[in-house]
Amino acid sequence: MSESWSGLLVEVELGAPGHGGFCVARHDGRVMFVRHGLPGERVLAKVTEDRGKSFCRADAVEILTPSKDRVEAVCPISGPGGSGCCDYSHASLEAGRAMKASVVAEQLRRVAGIEREVLVEELPGTGDGRGWRTRVRLAVDAGGRPGFHRYRSSSILTELGCPQMDSLAYEGLSDTRWRAGSELQVVMDGSGERHVVEIAPAQVSDTGRRSPGRRGASARRAASSRTRPEKAVIGSGRVTEYVSNRSWTLDATGFWQAHRGAAQMYTDVVTEWADASPGEGAWDLYGGVGVFAAALAAGVGSDGHVSSVEFSRRAAEDGRSALVDLPQVSFVPGRVERSLEALAQPVSVAVLDPPRAGAGRGVIDALAVRRPRSVVHVGCDPASFARDVSLYRAAGYELTDIRAFDAFPLTSHVECIGRFVRR
Repeated sequence: MSESWSGLLVEVELGAPGHGGFCVARHDGRVMFVRHGLPGERVLAKVTEDRGKSFCRADAVEILTPSKDRVEAVCPISGPGGSGCCDYSHASLEAGRAMKASVVAEQLRRVAGIEREVLVEELPGTGDGRGWRTRVRLAVDAGGRPGFHRYRSSSILTELGCPQMDSLAYEGLSDTRWRAGSELQVVMDGSGERHVVEIAPAQVSDTGRRSPGRRGASARRAASSRTRPEKAVIGSGRVTEYVSNRSWTLDATGFWQAHRGAAQMYTDVVTEWADASPGEGAWDLYGGVGVFAAALAAGVGSDGHVSSVEFSRRAAEDGRSALVDLPQVSFVPGRVERSLEALAQPVSVAVLDPPRAGAGRGVIDALAVRRPRSVVHVGCDPASFARDVSLYRAAGYELTDIRAFDAFPLTSHVECIGRFVRR
C-alpha cells in the first residue's frame, strides 16, 4: 500500500478484543486496531497511526450501533485523542473483565498451545472502578504542569481527571509549578498518608534527543529507567503498607501493587499454591520487599530457608528490616538471571513475580535445572505470561492452575497467577 490512511474516516464493525486495549476490525483487506469501541459495535473509526504495515491504529470517534455493555465513559480524559490511562472506561466492569478473559485465553491458545477457559476475578476494594489505585506516576510538561501522557505520545494532558485514584491524591498539585520534565510519584499508603515525591528529569543524551522515532524513544526510556534524584514534597516519601498483619516501610518510588486489594489477594493465592512444608527450601524471585518471602517463611518454618532475589538493593534492605524476626529468610540483591547459580540451598518451591517483560528462557531454564517440585508465577502481561507458560512446558512443567485478576479496572491490563508442577 503506497498511500497512508492517517486521518481516514471509515465505517467498520468491531470484532474480538485484542491485547493492548483495542478491538480488531477489517477494512479494504487490512486489519485495524480500534480503541474506544466494544465487540459487535458498528463505529466510525478515524485512523490515528499508519506505518504502512498490514495493520493500522484507529479511534472510534462515533458509535453508530452501541453494545449493550457500553456505559457513559467513567474517565473524562481517556477518549479519542486523550490519555492512555483507561482503555475500558466506556465498558461496564463486567464487560471489561470478559474482554480481558478473552485476551488471556487467546494468548494462552496462540502462544502456549493451551486451551483453557479463563475467568477474570474482581479484587476487593474495586467498588465501582473508581479510587482503587494507591499510587500513580505523573509527568510534568514544559510549563511545569503535572498530567498524564496522551496515548502513544510524549505530549502531556494536564487535566488530573483520571478516576483510578482518589481525587484527594491530586489535591493542590496543579496549583504548583514543578520542574519541567520531572515526574511526580503520588502515593496514598496503607495508613492513609499522602506522599508526593518529585523525581528529577531524565538526562537524555543529545543524540537521543535528536533521534526520531523508535531510536529516540528507546534513548528516552533508557534515561528514564536510570536512578534519578528524588525529593519528598508532601509526606516523608517513606510509605507504610500492610499484608497479613505485617507492615512494610519502603520508598514511595519503590514497587508495591497498585490496586489496594492486590497484595493481600496474591499473597493468599501464593500461600495456598506454594504449599511449602516445614524444613523445605523456597525461592522468592523478583522478590521486592519480601511480601511473598514472608508467606513462604511461614510454610517452611524455622528449619527451612527462603532466598529472596531482588535487583533493587534498597528494596532488599527494606525487606530485611521488615522480616528481621524471620531468620530463615535471606535477601540476595542482584539480577535474577545472574543470581540463581549462587543460591546454594536446594529448592522445593519457587515464586516468581517478574516485570512486564516476563521471566524469559534464561531464568526459567536455570530454575528448571534445580528441579523445584512446583512454581507459582505472577504475570502482569498476558503475552509475556503466555510466553513464559510455553517455556515452563518445554522445561518439563505443566500449568495445573490459573487465576486471573482485574487488578487494573477501567483498563485493558490484567494480572495472571499460574501454578506449575514438574512432570
